[in-house]
Amino acid sequence: MMLPTSRTMASEEFVFSVIYFLLTMCLLFTPTEFRAAGLTIENILSSWLGSEDMHLIYYHIKKTSANVVIHSALPLGYYIGLGFVSQKLDLFSFSQLTLPWMIFLGAAIGTFGIGLSLFLLWKRQNWNNHPIAKSLGYHGNSWRLAASSINIEFRRIDKFQTGPAGRRTYVTDSWIIKTSPYSVKIAHQQDCHLNVVKTEEHAISHESSTGAQFVTLNVISLNENIPDFEIRLNSIDYKDLKDKVASPLVNARNIIIQQSTTERFVLAFRNQVDANPTYNLPEGSPEPGNCIGCLQIQSNVKLIKRCDDQESGDCVQCYCRPMWCCDCMCKWFASRQNQTRPETWLGGKSPCPTCRSVFCMLDVSLVNNIG
Repeated sequence: MMLPTSRTMASEEFVFSVIYFLLTMCLLFTPTEFRAAGLTIENILSSWLGSEDMHLIYYHIKKTSANVVIHSALPLGYYIGLGFVSQKLDLFSFSQLTLPWMIFLGAAIGTFGIGLSLFLLWKRQNWNNHPIAKSLGYHGNSWRLAASSINIEFRRIDKFQTGPAGRRTYVTDSWIIKTSPYSVKIAHQQDCHLNVVKTEEHAISHESSTGAQFVTLNVISLNENIPDFEIRLNSIDYKDLKDKVASPLVNARNIIIQQSTTERFVLAFRNQVDANPTYNLPEGSPEPGNCIGCLQIQSNVKLIKRCDDQESGDCVQCYCRPMWCCDCMCKWFASRQNQTRPETWLGGKSPCPTCRSVFCMLDVSLVNNIG
């Protein structure tokens, strides 16, 4: 049996280093494929971390602590793994180590020691020393009461959320929360305001084949103990964020924020409906109730075939009473179009959401004599 040559040994060291580096990058910046396969710290430690949906704060206290320990162990893990792969380096004979390897080993042990010490310090007194707990303590007398308030609001389905996994931003009724692998930034809406800082244009985006605009906002807290932090989101989500936050949202630089395709279509749809002939309710007929789409606005549109002759064309006369508002009818119309070809929406057709009669934009009439 031939002994491995120095070139083979060097090749083994190189291959191991490349593989370890790639795995480290996948651990630090987990790709979608790894998440789909469940190869994440969150999934592996799920029984210890608990449920993020039910206990957001405790989940991230544990998650950030685990990240610090595991990530700080990566240099030491590389040293130990390389020692097993390459016997020639003799990395476990500490008295014979060269100076570079002694420095690397000392730095690796020191890094892991710091990470482990932080974990043990944070875990004392049931996580009272964790930075997230201390930050929440500035919002009231007890950080646990603040955590309970956040957890309760986070369970509601109407919260705003955006961002990639592991670095998400949440906005509940009272809180603005930004998560990251090592920390969680939290601001109370009553004590802060948001400033639009800048926008970034990307011709190619993983979220859209037509590119994207990303908006960066600075969350400035009036509480001097809470540091400012930035959140970044797609401009498509900007309106939803604006609707959710109760704190002031300032665009002092008048930065232009692009509207989503749906928002631009809603504007064009409204303009066309305003130009269409109106519909008068028959005398003595009851007034329309609230829109069955949003249940908030009185129904104010009626579908009447106007685009072609009554006996020709694809559109069909609808006999439904007014049951929808203009905005909901527009969103319904947009949802029935080819989402990959928004340029065809204005000339498209849609079934009535109630009776499925086909109509186009020219057939949507505002109800004239409401109230």
